[in-house]
Amino acid sequence: MSFALLQLFVWVQSRVAAARRDERGQGLVEYALIIALIAILVIGAVLALKTQLVNIFDSISNALQNNG
Repeated sequence: MSFALLQLFVWVQSRVAAARRDERGQGLVEYALIIALIAILVIGAVLALKTQLVNIFDSISNALQNNG
């Protein structure tokens, strides 16, 4: 697990613990959990499609250099 992902989990855990002490923070924690889930899904998708994304950006770069 990468360091940044570990930091994200620690941050979410601390927000959940804080929300348990203070119910006013419940909305913030829910948004944080949603954002964390979306971030994990985006990271997973980028890693899964890494080769295809590199090929796409290489094609775009080559097209811009040839037409520029």
